[in-house]
Amino acid sequence: MKSGLKIVTIGGGSSYTPELIEGFIKYFHELPVKEIWLVDIEEGKRKLEIVGNLAKRMVEKAGLPIQVHLTFDRKEALKSADFVTTQFRVGLLEARRKDESIPLKYGVLGQETNGPGGLFKALRTIPVIIDICREMEELCPNAWLINFTNPAGMVTEAVLRYSNIERVVGLCNVPIGMEMGIAKLFDIDHKRVRINFAGLNHMVYGLDVFIDGVSVKKEVISLITNPNNNISMKNIHAMGWEPEFLKALDVFPCPYHNYYYKAGDMLEEELNNFKRGGTRAEVVKKLEEELFDLYQDPKLAIKPPQLEKRGGAYYSDAAVRLIHSMYTDKCDIQAVNTRNNGAITSLPIDSAVEVSSIISKNGPKPLVMGELPIQVRGMVQQLKSFERVAIEAAISGDYGTALLAMTINPFVPSDRIAKMILDEMLEAHQKYLPQFFKKGGA
Repeated sequence: MKSGLKIVTIGGGSSYTPELIEGFIKYFHELPVKEIWLVDIEEGKRKLEIVGNLAKRMVEKAGLPIQVHLTFDRKEALKSADFVTTQFRVGLLEARRKDESIPLKYGVLGQETNGPGGLFKALRTIPVIIDICREMEELCPNAWLINFTNPAGMVTEAVLRYSNIERVVGLCNVPIGMEMGIAKLFDIDHKRVRINFAGLNHMVYGLDVFIDGVSVKKEVISLITNPNNNISMKNIHAMGWEPEFLKALDVFPCPYHNYYYKAGDMLEEELNNFKRGGTRAEVVKKLEEELFDLYQDPKLAIKPPQLEKRGGAYYSDAAVRLIHSMYTDKCDIQAVNTRNNGAITSLPIDSAVEVSSIISKNGPKPLVMGELPIQVRGMVQQLKSFERVAIEAAISGDYGTALLAMTINPFVPSDRIAKMILDEMLEAHQKYLPQFFKKGGA
């Protein structure tokens, strides 16, 4: 490889970017980053400049020879890149607000990456990621695409199915957050913890949990039946689990399983929040305003701890750890979104899955997990069928396919309600869904 790496971050004006910069600074002695290009759109100019200037101050404080570039020219940035990371939100936080609020009007859970909201985030995002892939094929064909943009599993599978980019890895902070949670429960170093992950993005299970190579799954399940030991995220309210249910489930659920196993409770909470005028998007918008006020301080040259109030704790740990392992051919085990290739026999061989994988210079090699346990298999398979149909709808812009995806999603109770939600959300997001409004379309 080259002596100095060129990293391109699309969505560089994100509030998460300081996490990423912190990670590259931390690993610089083994990951010689020479250039970081932060790319955004014109509407994100203010945020890009604020975050970019903070990034430059962080690098300067660390005394490292890393050049930070800010640009709206994606093609210029992509030339000869080694790694391209994506963390963008099509339609910005206003689109998220609509994704969360419109389904609630119909008594359906509104959530950013699950249910109708997740479907529409995919419909807006997938065409953009495919455009980025076409530019990468031309400008940096040997680069790795590290996708953190949600819904990460669907975006990864869309790249694998509808582009010529094979060097793609989808990444989420949920698995590393679960590992960190276990480490805190046992008061040990995170490096001693390993979880056998298998499933889909935001529907991944810990099939087994190890400390120093010894299984502690029974102890973990027993511990997390105590509400005080619940392992969750800033953006998901942990309600605790019924102990008998969790012991019978016999696998370690991720925080997003609250939306499936506690659907009624989560919907009631979301509706109450909605009535009080607050979706998660509004909370995040306020948090971001506070963060960007902090970021503007010319004396600030570190990632502020307030960033962890966002849902993306451990982002830099996950993203930079992955790039570091690929660059150094470390062959350690990390959970990523990658092509199944038979690792999970309950799911199609060519689908993207979230699974523990050996990470080397050749990318991820998923560990063979075999059949998913019968008690979780059907739910995962239902969600994969939704994902596949949703991806097809995003590419084709076909109304019927989008309606099918909406109806088979486990959050949506009927085709009639699915159609009402679909029609209102198509109208609300028309600006970002040209594939549905071309001649002869919706």
